[in-house]
Amino acid sequence: MFESLSTKLTSAMRTLKGKGSITDVNVASTIKEIRRALMDADVNYKVAKEITDNIKDQALGQKILIAVEPGQLLVKIVHEELTKLMGGEKQEINLKGDPAIVLIAGLQGSGKTTFSGKLAQHIKKSGRQVLLVACDIYRPAAIDQLKVLGEQVGVEVYAEPENKNAVSIASNALEYAKKMGKKVVIVDTAGRLAVDEAMMAEIEEVKKAIRPTETLFVVDSMTGQDAVNTAKTFNDRLNFDGVVLTKLDGDSRGGAALSIRQVVEKPIKFISTGEKMEALDQFYPDRMANRILGMGDVLSLVERAQQAFDEEEAARLNKKIRQNNFTFEDFYTQLQQIKKMGNIKDLMGMVPGMGQAVKDVDISNDSFKPIEAIIQSMTKKEKENPDILNSSRKNRIATGSGTSIQQVNNLLKQFEDMRKMMRMMNKVQDGKMKMPNLGNMFKR
Repeated sequence: MFESLSTKLTSAMRTLKGKGSITDVNVASTIKEIRRALMDADVNYKVAKEITDNIKDQALGQKILIAVEPGQLLVKIVHEELTKLMGGEKQEINLKGDPAIVLIAGLQGSGKTTFSGKLAQHIKKSGRQVLLVACDIYRPAAIDQLKVLGEQVGVEVYAEPENKNAVSIASNALEYAKKMGKKVVIVDTAGRLAVDEAMMAEIEEVKKAIRPTETLFVVDSMTGQDAVNTAKTFNDRLNFDGVVLTKLDGDSRGGAALSIRQVVEKPIKFISTGEKMEALDQFYPDRMANRILGMGDVLSLVERAQQAFDEEEAARLNKKIRQNNFTFEDFYTQLQQIKKMGNIKDLMGMVPGMGQAVKDVDISNDSFKPIEAIIQSMTKKEKENPDILNSSRKNRIATGSGTSIQQVNNLLKQFEDMRKMMRMMNKVQDGKMKMPNLGNMFKR
């Protein structure tokens, strides 16, 4: 999402010249470029001006330490100001109460229902019993969509398809939750294509009836400043507790993420980066600042991996790798777990230095489909012993997978290279050989 902003900010800070200190003379043009970059990213004008004024005040007159360039110091200052702008620290969702009640609000198409399913799964992982409630009485497919999502994440959905009173449905669901011992109730409400009085009045009544412990406003980050304006309107009526930014994997410029906290004065609590139920992260302002400045977000990447990978399965695979017995079946399993982590391009953007490298590259999870098709076209024996794949077997696999012989051969070569690397790493770990001096590989 922040590729363009990241590129422009990095470019602006590289131009900072001067030795010993940052002065009015050498910082003026840089600050101007930073402000322009923020404005181009659809950041609210007042917010852009405030943050650049703060950056300038922080930077002027600071002494440059030995071996630290002015541009490096400015990166640190910009990082601190971006972090402060987006809230400073992570804000937890309030799940106190028996049951805790989470009310979901937002415009139609913002991703409320999908987020409700993701949140249900997120909370369920902590061991709490969750109930999803379908209170969108206007959109015909809303109840069915929530039921599908509930089935995916293993959470019960309460619905009254014939009841057209959202307040009644929410109240009845709360009584049902208490009776069934549910610890968290997530209420998905109706959205509209635009803010209107009937919509606001209805959700106000729902909130008054069930008295939620947490009210979250879900906003499509791709709508830019419109998202900020809508959030302000909702907050004036609902006084919500936090914001959820969806579709951060889309082609938005990032202005909503940078402006909404400052304008609405409510924290961003979650960010969503795709349709998969696992593609939900708690919002850390410092980590988002890292990503904006092209520093990656390794901590979020590790957390995604921990959620996606089964510990027992990981131990089993590690044992097979140690025994040089890694097969195509194991490789296929690994692919499925990687896909659970979310959008591949978004994941690569979390690796320091990779954001800029992949910003113009079209990468999607569909890239795995030819590989999966080739593996699925192999027999069990072939998956376990790829060395037996002769020309006739490769032809059969290519035909069965809808790929070419060249694609099959490429996969076999990549797989064998990977296994060679695993064998080398095993020898290194066993102390049977020393790692090569990689520095020599780059000497001319």
